[in-house]
Amino acid sequence: MALSKNTRKMLKVLARRGAPEVLFALSRGTSRFSDLESFLGLSPRTLAERLRELHLLGFVQRQAYPEVPPRVEYLLTPRGKRVLEFLGELDAILDVVQEGKR
Repeated sequence: MALSKNTRKMLKVLARRGAPEVLFALSRGTSRFSDLESFLGLSPRTLAERLRELHLLGFVQRQAYPEVPPRVEYLLTPRGKRVLEFLGELDAILDVVQEGKR
């Protein structure tokens, strides 16, 4: 069984530095860029790239408010929550495999 193009693309994005951490941070609720930056310790450039990639995949919703100064909030979409559940299940599977090797 071969993986689809979309699945391969998603896995490439999730394998990039900080991507899973961004999803886990957003699982706590809606966050602003500066909150994510201080919580995760990622550089602004890396965080912006991950948020953009996750938004394009439909995992993160970006909500911009027409205010001065501009306010932008990020939150997980239902699709992003499903991917987060998948990552949690994958982690549990890998823990069981590690236990079996001891």
